[in-house]
Amino acid sequence: MSVEEKIDIDIFKVVFRAIAESDNLEIMANHLTQLLVAALDIKGCTLFALNQESEELEVFASFGLSMKYLHKGPLLTGKSIGATLKKKTIVIRDVNKTDLLQYPDDAKNEGIGAIISVPIIFNSNAIGALRLYHHDAWEISDKDIDSLLVLAENIGLAMTYTRLLNAIKTIRYTVDDMQSIGLEPS
Repeated sequence: MSVEEKIDIDIFKVVFRAIAESDNLEIMANHLTQLLVAALDIKGCTLFALNQESEELEVFASFGLSMKYLHKGPLLTGKSIGATLKKKTIVIRDVNKTDLLQYPDDAKNEGIGAIISVPIIFNSNAIGALRLYHHDAWEISDKDIDSLLVLAENIGLAMTYTRLLNAIKTIRYTVDDMQSIGLEPS
């Protein structure tokens, strides 16, 4: 039996356009999660950023999941589908048949049947995770998993680029402020 492929060139076009047309990381991330939920007809999507100090995944943007689920507790990198941050994609085809979840009861109560967790990588380092949540058990195709890896790599590039762009803008505003009060930067 073949598995239906859901990710096609049209999804890539929409997602990449959203990435390319935004210089605001938060807005871009929110658009991406909404686009992926709608395009893939899934329950929810969350982008996580890795907090290096606390070794926790922090919700950066999410769509389709309840606030209760999003705030169920800290997502520790060693417990919460931890191999994602070892640059491995984790596919939980059925949440009822896994021991990989840190909060399995919360996932079931949220109505989640399957989870795909893809690392967001930049410069060979995991900087976050892209997670897709399906209503039911999900037999995702290998091609769709490869496509999600490409999407996550581009999200990593966009996150890094946007952070860099915002840092440059902040520096520029600081220099302009200094000049407006008669101070010259050294």
